[in-house]
Amino acid sequence: MRCDLSGQVAFVTGGAGAIGRVAARRLADNGASLVIADIDGDGAREIASGLPDALAVAVDIRDGTAADRAVAATLERFGRLDILINNAGVNTLSHRVAIDEFPPEEWERITGIDLDGLYVMSRAALQPMLASGRGGRIVNIASVVGLAAMRLQSPFVAAKAGIIHLTRSMALELGSRGILVNAIAPGSVLTELTAKLFYGEDGKFASRARDFMAHVPLGRPAEPREIAETILFLASPGASYVNGQVLAIDGGWTAGYMM
Repeated sequence: MRCDLSGQVAFVTGGAGAIGRVAARRLADNGASLVIADIDGDGAREIASGLPDALAVAVDIRDGTAADRAVAATLERFGRLDILINNAGVNTLSHRVAIDEFPPEEWERITGIDLDGLYVMSRAALQPMLASGRGGRIVNIASVVGLAAMRLQSPFVAAKAGIIHLTRSMALELGSRGILVNAIAPGSVLTELTAKLFYGEDGKFASRARDFMAHVPLGRPAEPREIAETILFLASPGASYVNGQVLAIDGGWTAGYMM
């Protein structure tokens, strides 16, 4: 899609990742200036260097001081902040086990980044958004497992379900103040990592991926660009009356059970 984001500044967490970098490019294609935020500072700088007007910031979103510094750097460079894409997140590959066996430190790592980090980054970004009086947009990246739970990844499921209800709460609190908050819930996405582990013939989880795809009407994973287009829509002027919604981008998996 095409829209006019000229003069707006978008802050993308996890901006060096597969979805983050494609979303950043699509926002830039439509006129936005970008802040590429990632715990991988070198990766953030690499992505930012390929965009017309972008700043790279290294930030661990669990750290409130680091989040505040990243927002301060944004304001120093651009003087404003209009769009926050809460994209940063992690899951586990080495601990696909039931909750009674799940290591506490891995639970804390996943929920700390995926849910607590989203709160920390949102709180920091909201200060200039609200102070400006211009309003703004927040797009939270949840997951279909926040809508329909899956086995053996309890902290990821819990965090993504939390994001979905947090999105609704934020929309209720912030809508009257000009900030629209929505979420997307991707299904499986074809990234470099999932291509190797799930969709390669000799991938560690190839058989599991085949079983999963049997329940997806479209029969394939999403590509990052398909997620990025929905992020762009929710950040665009065309979504001016969309607030508190969660859009599943899952090929129809959550529509029902395929027999």
